[in-house]
Amino acid sequence: MDMYSSANLLLNPWAIAAVTSLATMLLLLVLKRIILGCVGGIIDRSRFTMDSLIVAALPLPITFVILCLSVAVFKIVCAYLGLKLDYLDGYIRPVQYFLIILAVVVFVDRLCSGAIGSYSEQSETMRSSRSILQGMTRGIVWGLGLLILMGTLGISITPVIASLGITSLAVALALQPTLENFFSGVQLVIDKPIRVGDFIELDSGEQGFVDRIGWRSTWVRMLPNNMVIMPNSMLSGSKIINYYYPEKELSVPVEVGVHYDSDLDHVERVTLEVAREILESHEWGVSDYKTFVLFHTFDNSSINLTVMLRAKEYFNRFWVKSAFVKALHKRYAQEGIRIPYPIRAINLDQEQARDGSASINFKD
Repeated sequence: MDMYSSANLLLNPWAIAAVTSLATMLLLLVLKRIILGCVGGIIDRSRFTMDSLIVAALPLPITFVILCLSVAVFKIVCAYLGLKLDYLDGYIRPVQYFLIILAVVVFVDRLCSGAIGSYSEQSETMRSSRSILQGMTRGIVWGLGLLILMGTLGISITPVIASLGITSLAVALALQPTLENFFSGVQLVIDKPIRVGDFIELDSGEQGFVDRIGWRSTWVRMLPNNMVIMPNSMLSGSKIINYYYPEKELSVPVEVGVHYDSDLDHVERVTLEVAREILESHEWGVSDYKTFVLFHTFDNSSINLTVMLRAKEYFNRFWVKSAFVKALHKRYAQEGIRIPYPIRAINLDQEQARDGSASINFKD
């Protein structure tokens, strides 16, 4: 291609319109990057959350708006140069509508998802239901955006809505177990019998920490570090023991037996001293808890009592109980308090009477 042909190409009205539109788009993209960078630096020093969420949601929607403006510039330059767009106008206008609506939908979707993700860090309820809320919000936003786009393009949405109603009924019948699990998950989120991080015991006996409450199932991390995955419908209909509700602290009963010859007042005093010492010195003990001792049973070989301790969490009760048992055993030995062995006695006279003439001889 010679210089004359290149000059003719550059002077072609269509080429001028395209280059002008492309240059406008590149210029606006550079301005977008500079402006958002400056605004982001200012927002980072702000204590408000919403302005940061708005700025974080803007880049992609602004890009769609810039594309729409570039198309508008192309139309203006073509009109200025006397070029006719009758055959292109039927395509350009829908593209502009599509870009504007897409920009609005993406902005609202990103803003809502960002707001849910941000505020979920401050709320236990939203933290456990973040994935469900984000999924529901995204479905509603994109569904409404699609209907608005169809209406803007001149497509009647009434048959679409009617078809969606019939389709939704068929899908609901086909996906009844899945929908049951979904709404059970929503019920768990609203009713809040469990939260992410809680230590629970399932109706089947498994114990573990709630790791995630999802759309269909809830994940419970057991103490051996394996996962129990339960459908939400089964979980919402079963009995659950939540050891972190209403608070993490819980009582730790310890059963003790002492000899019948023991001075029970002395036993109570010594036991309380050891219990208070453990609760104050152990890292998992509750130092301000008023521990107590209850004597409750005349057993076969001992008088049984219960010592009530207090641990900061359910999982820490094992260490508190272990430290108390060792300290109590040592202190009982120092104080002369005996923990009896089980005793079994055989009544020889009674056994001989039952057997009639039977006799028992003992030989050295």
